[in-house]
Amino acid sequence: LKDLSISRVSVQWGIPVPDDPKHTIYVWLDALSNYITALGWGNDQYHDYERYWPALHLVGKHILRFHTVYWPAFLMAAGLEVPHMVYAHGMWLSGGRRMSKTLGNGIEPAILHRHFTPDMIRYFVLREMVFGQDGDFTYEALINRVNADLASGVGNLSSRTLTMIHRYANGRVPSPNIAEENYLLAKRAGVDADSMAHATVLEHARNGFVMHFDDYAFSRAVEAALTAVARTDKLISDAKPWDLAKDQGNEAQRQTLNAVLYRAAETLRWLAVMLYPVMPEATGAIWRQLGQTETLAACDPTKLAWGGLTEGGRIGEVEPIFPRIDKRKTMAEIEKQTDQPGVHATQADAAKPGTATTGGAQPEPPPRGATEADAVPQNEASGVRQASETESRANIIEIDDFAKVELRVGQVLTAERVPKSDKLLRFTVDLGEASPRQILAGIAQYYEPEPLVGRKIVVVANLKPRKLRGFESQGMVLAASVGDEGRPVLATFTEDVPNGARLK
Repeated sequence: LKDLSISRVSVQWGIPVPDDPKHTIYVWLDALSNYITALGWGNDQYHDYERYWPALHLVGKHILRFHTVYWPAFLMAAGLEVPHMVYAHGMWLSGGRRMSKTLGNGIEPAILHRHFTPDMIRYFVLREMVFGQDGDFTYEALINRVNADLASGVGNLSSRTLTMIHRYANGRVPSPNIAEENYLLAKRAGVDADSMAHATVLEHARNGFVMHFDDYAFSRAVEAALTAVARTDKLISDAKPWDLAKDQGNEAQRQTLNAVLYRAAETLRWLAVMLYPVMPEATGAIWRQLGQTETLAACDPTKLAWGGLTEGGRIGEVEPIFPRIDKRKTMAEIEKQTDQPGVHATQADAAKPGTATTGGAQPEPPPRGATEADAVPQNEASGVRQASETESRANIIEIDDFAKVELRVGQVLTAERVPKSDKLLRFTVDLGEASPRQILAGIAQYYEPEPLVGRKIVVVANLKPRKLRGFESQGMVLAASVGDEGRPVLATFTEDVPNGARLK
């Protein structure tokens, strides 16, 4: 460390040094002091210094030195407390490059305002960037995230749950209870008669959310909260409330139906409280539709407890929370509006070979290592086909051979780990058929199951079924093989493709 002069003679603008107007106060001494003078330190106009200081600083990584060397030195010299913590975040890149006036690749706020809600943008920046690292912004990635996580996730769960309560329970919160004599039917429907089992799911999601949020791991916090969506979607898919509703004169079916609807609605209540800091408008809409009158902003997620919805409470009219974005139409409109060269709508518009980049996009995270050996042979483990470069060159096939393979678009409805297997995930996948298929894939060492729910994948649909670990796999999931270790990367789509569409 070297001595630092706190004045300059070469700078004409700024605050003159008392008694020596030839000198100007060094700008960082001037600027940093605003943190405390704005709260009232050194003046009688404001009185928030004692309440808010010392504080947490969230700063850009390019000004870390000023906040961790100069600022603490200034404070200690004045006999004042230093900040609790200084957390340096990364930069948002545009198409893999730092945003700059020279490149003209900044993101136009008017375009964001025209096509997206503040909640969508707030969710994207918190979910997409690993806080502390750089993140890459493209409109394409924003649309993909909104459609997968919000439209197909939170929004879909809200819409289907509240619609079913109106349809099957006269628009009132049903009873969560199942009588003991009806436990067997509930179990056959995939419903645990003890509602506390689902409460544990919500508590686990909430605890993960709070822990990661308090640790400034915002992306992981949101991911933890959304595990409740995946588990509740699975509950609904397994229980099939639309079938239970066909004979509500059957008391066992009626109670099971009501229990499923209550658990789904209670999940929405917990999600609204957890995600309020991320999406205040959308969660507020869910809160109102649930008939809640308490101020949502005042709710503490750490105090959430099962059973907050009152049986018989009136549910509000169903409103769409996150309508699905027409990606093709929206991207076409954005491309017309981004008439400045270098304003990137998609990753394909990013830096060309030979173009200098600053900051660079973040590399893929390293693969998760296996925790123990798995008895399933590597070449059979998966339902995931990974073709090596040698294979692709040597095994030339005729077009008629390719035509025999039926590749179709599928959407993951549920995803979970296979018991006693480190490698296998079990999916239910919507291929646009009368009922979803069960497919096993050997990607558990590289993918967590919950974030895959709602994702579009490519499936070999006419493969002969086979049993893996006691489960029948009714297809194969396609993935690329990356790196020396053959890390699988699931094939997916940048455009909105209907379930069941065939790849040719």
